[in-house]
Amino acid sequence: MLTSFLRKADESTLGRVLVAIAVLQSAHSPTESAKALRDAAEFYKVDVAAITAKVKQDFAAKEKTQAERKATAKAKPSQTHNAAAKKAKAA
Repeated sequence: MLTSFLRKADESTLGRVLVAIAVLQSAHSPTESAKALRDAAEFYKVDVAAITAKVKQDFAAKEKTQAERKATAKAKPSQTHNAAAKKAKAA
């Protein structure tokens, strides 16, 4: 069944399967895990530095967005309180 799946799979799916196999194999032997992943990245010509930089940018952007949301969430209750006070004065 796996063989028939692999024969019909497109190139991107085969790539994902190979990466999954490399990860599972590295988990099997923890002493060689870093070396196995590094060897797989070199073999498939994966630019690890570029991926690392992109992931760091993504995490920084997410943290910035979360910080902005927290800042706006803190600002909103005081604004609603001020609006309620203005309505009470107007009435």
